[in-house]
Amino acid sequence: MKKVLSILMVAVALVMVSSTVKAQMKIGYISFNEVVAGMPEAKKADSTLAQFRDALIANAQEKETALNEGIAKFNTDSTKMTPAVKDVKRKELQQKLTELQGEEQRIQQELQKKQEELSAPIQKKAMDAVTAVAKESGYTHVFPKEYLIVSPPADDLLPLVKKKLGIK
Repeated sequence: MKKVLSILMVAVALVMVSSTVKAQMKIGYISFNEVVAGMPEAKKADSTLAQFRDALIANAQEKETALNEGIAKFNTDSTKMTPAVKDVKRKELQQKLTELQGEEQRIQQELQKKQEELSAPIQKKAMDAVTAVAKESGYTHVFPKEYLIVSPPADDLLPLVKKKLGIK
């Protein structure tokens, strides 16, 4: 009888501890991309990035125009040039062509670098807001909404984070 009573007491204690642990754990979720996209800083960064892209493209177009003009001038003046001068001019034009061919890749790298530079502080601010809201609301775990198949609307932190950041 004492054995049954002690086993029953241990089982009750385990159930109580289990429910206490469950009560301490609160899980929420958020669409981080929606938070960042709604921030005014993100819209400003997008505008800055578009201007930067346009400047890079304009610069590449100027280089292409200069190369085309150089080729046209070479074709026109080549009859008056000595073979040595022709070789030098041809090598110069070939070098400019090679540089121009790598320009698209360079533009992509510059854009990616600029985007990372502009988005880092925005993402940090958003992450700080998510962390603060989770802490204030007692959430112990916050998952990305995109990875959840089923989730209760009450645990979506997006409205709370938007309110904290002043986003409508």
